[in-house]
Amino acid sequence: MYLEIVTPEASLVSGDVESVTVPGVDGEFQMLNNHAAIVSLLGKGKVKFAGNPTIAEAHKDKFTQDKGKWILEINSGTVQMSENRVIVLAD
Repeated sequence: MYLEIVTPEASLVSGDVESVTVPGVDGEFQMLNNHAAIVSLLGKGKVKFAGNPTIAEAHKDKFTQDKGKWILEINSGTVQMSENRVIVLAD
C-alpha cells in the first residue's frame, strides 16, 4: 500500500509500505494492505510504519527506527485510508 505523511511544513514520507500504525483518539490501530476505507482523527502519539518509502532528507531527523519500523512522533492529525492509499495529515 502507498503511504504519504504530510505536515503543514512539508511532505515527509511517500512510498510503498507493508503496514501503518497510528495513534487514534480512541487508541492505536494498524492498517494493512486492502484495509477497509477509513477516516479518523489522530491524537498525540507515534505513527509507525514498516517498509522503505522515501523520507525527505531535510526531515529525516524527525524519525527514529525500532525493530525494523520507522517512527514519527505527532501531536494530532487525521488519517485517511482508501484503495490501498494511506494519507496522514499530522501536526
